[in-house]
Amino acid sequence: MKYLHTMVRVTNLEESMDFFCNKLGLHEVRRHDNPEGRFTLVMLAAPGDEDAQVELTYNYDPETLEGGRNFGHLAYGVDDIYETCQKLMDAGITINRPPRDGHMAFIRTPDNISVELLQNGDRLPIREPWVSMPNTGEW
Repeated sequence: MKYLHTMVRVTNLEESMDFFCNKLGLHEVRRHDNPEGRFTLVMLAAPGDEDAQVELTYNYDPETLEGGRNFGHLAYGVDDIYETCQKLMDAGITINRPPRDGHMAFIRTPDNISVELLQNGDRLPIREPWVSMPNTGEW
């Protein structure tokens, strides 16, 4: 058995692509547009880790997606949790659970799916402003 992908429904494909690609740093692996079926599938992966993919499913007909937290979360390892969180904050992303411990942070997608960011390797030394930063919203 081999992990293939995780599917996440999105309400605005352009906004989700901006979040996952431009801000989080994933890249598009492939896309399947199906006008007859009224949906588009976009497969995304982290650079150098194309085997672990996220499938964004966009249905053309409007739908309400609620309770993104009931999905659980996506998780990505990062080389520098502080640098990654700063880059995301600079791009306008709220850090819902800051990396106070030098190891873990949570953010949310435009559709309220939780994304966990984990420091690769050992925890980084604890430092400001992260250690004093409070949680924001749910994560």
